[in-house]
Amino acid sequence: MSSRTSPKVAVLMGGPSAEREVSLSSGRECAAALVGEGIDVVELDAGPDLCARLLDIKPDVVFNALHGRWGEDGCVQGVLEWLQIPYTHSGVLASALAMDKQRSKEAFRIAGLPIAESIIAPKSKVMADHAMSVPYVVKPNNEGSSVGIYLVFEGANGPPQLSDDMPDQVMVEQYVAGRELTVTVMGDRALTVTEILTDGWYDYDAKYKPGGSRHELPADIPPRIFDLCMEYALSAHQILGCRGVSRTDYRWDDTRGEAGLVLLETNTQPGMTPTSLVPEQAAHCGITFGQLCTWMVEDASCDR
Repeated sequence: MSSRTSPKVAVLMGGPSAEREVSLSSGRECAAALVGEGIDVVELDAGPDLCARLLDIKPDVVFNALHGRWGEDGCVQGVLEWLQIPYTHSGVLASALAMDKQRSKEAFRIAGLPIAESIIAPKSKVMADHAMSVPYVVKPNNEGSSVGIYLVFEGANGPPQLSDDMPDQVMVEQYVAGRELTVTVMGDRALTVTEILTDGWYDYDAKYKPGGSRHELPADIPPRIFDLCMEYALSAHQILGCRGVSRTDYRWDDTRGEAGLVLLETNTQPGMTPTSLVPEQAAHCGITFGQLCTWMVEDASCDR
């Protein structure tokens, strides 16, 4: 970071992914919080001219508020490494690994973390016949925010008929019943456990629309499950090589005790909108939204 008292920060947002609107909301919230902390901010909607815009702006730091493909899969991180501009969140390898759900699961499995069984299968095969025993979930392997989720339960008339915008290869994952839990990691610290309460599946609308979900923090769960969630989240962050902030999501079947806890995935670019989980957990730990965003700027670097 530059030695100037107030760094010039370019907040990257928007972009071309399926999560563009959420990214715009995250970016605007983070930009406003940084301005409130006295930091010089330029908002930048990431497009094909990104490199030229960054060279023109000459920021000391890039605050990466992009979500989804290109923004959190190592692509923009590689651009920023090439330009040697310090940036927030995880680096090229950790971003790419976390975004690939199947490969990150393999890393978790090797490390002994509990995961749901899954396979990668051609879209055409998944629509032709059940790719695994019901119940199961079908979703893209490299998108976030519950984009393109299909649930197949007992009694289904047949395999799911996937929309045209689903990729040619999809993930088919064992459905895990239970409660939705999540943990934020900030640097080398797990913050707390939130339980996410919804009337149905924790999908895109439940995540981002006001009233779509209710968050209970700290989660009202047994101390041992709470501790395991915290432990696994920090382990996942370290196994993938994450930096800055990450968030790890779980399902917990409370009828099975410790054996019912399953790690679903780790998100290296968690949402920073008014309804997002990370700012809520930070606030619970006494960290204001402005302080959280400022810490992320101060933590920025290359070679992440």
